[in-house]
Amino acid sequence: MTSHLQQEILEQPETLRHLIAQERERIRQVAKAIRDYNPRFIMLAARGSSDNAARYGQYLFGTINRLPVALATPSLFTLYEKPPRMAESLVIAISQSGQSPDIVAVVEEGRRQGAMTVAITNDVESPLAQAAAHTICLHTGPERSVAATKTYTSSLVAIAMLSAAIDENEDCLHAIETVPDLITRVTGDTDKIIRASERYRYMDACVVVSRGYNYATAYEIALKLKELTYILAEPYSTADFQHGPLALVAHGFPVMVIVPQNTLVDEVTDFVDELKQRGAELLIISAHQPALDLAQTALPLPSNIPEWLSPVVAVVPGQLFALGLTRAKGYDIDQPRNIHKVTRTE
Repeated sequence: MTSHLQQEILEQPETLRHLIAQERERIRQVAKAIRDYNPRFIMLAARGSSDNAARYGQYLFGTINRLPVALATPSLFTLYEKPPRMAESLVIAISQSGQSPDIVAVVEEGRRQGAMTVAITNDVESPLAQAAAHTICLHTGPERSVAATKTYTSSLVAIAMLSAAIDENEDCLHAIETVPDLITRVTGDTDKIIRASERYRYMDACVVVSRGYNYATAYEIALKLKELTYILAEPYSTADFQHGPLALVAHGFPVMVIVPQNTLVDEVTDFVDELKQRGAELLIISAHQPALDLAQTALPLPSNIPEWLSPVVAVVPGQLFALGLTRAKGYDIDQPRNIHKVTRTE
């Protein structure tokens, strides 16, 4: 029987089409309110997979909208009760369930200080949605597997739509509409990716690296590997990895690299070549053939994905790889040990 996780990975193209159609006008309205408010900076609040979506937002709002972006430290609002000054800021909270009290506390304090607040959530009746002045709904429907997949990519697309709408960039908004078809091309290789993962059934540690927009992708794939397969998967920027962690790499050590096209392609491909010379076992997610040619395991992407949208597509081979490796190791795909679908942190 097909797992909920596999079903939800394969649902992502249709889920994203639904989100784009349902929230287009609402996001335009929220974007206009943001332009009228004219924030000095953005604070993003999230946990878990949503925090990885926030990392994507940190790059996107910085490059497209040229705004300073900070990731919130929720314990300042709850445990320490010393929230930072948030006047003239835009607070965006991302949570598929909208249930975590610490994320709700960031939004509540933002409103108290006069900040503009936006919730991105799959539950418009949740405490988070009730706390925020504006809500963007993910429209994913129920996500029954504990590991988030379609809510993660929907969060990325909601962030991308909001960023493009703030900038009033119709070309970017049209580009977002191409993403579901690109993901469909990736999921067409589902069986191939699952078979490729079987090579790593005895792997107990690896690193996942990338840079730029796909720094978020490295974090999200590493999280999927940890929560589903119980291996020690550590995410890094390719730049940070060279400041010490490179010492981990010996013959046969597994390194998964997301190699984006455009700005970073030459730099990251050169880094992959260095890893190859050090004897690393390379798993490469990319549309760049020279990088794929260096890999023991190549997970190709469609070509010509705009770099700023590539994290929505590049994470999908990682999701499928984690699914296949979980199956190869004989673990419960939909109910990993020790964790629950909704996690409430203070």
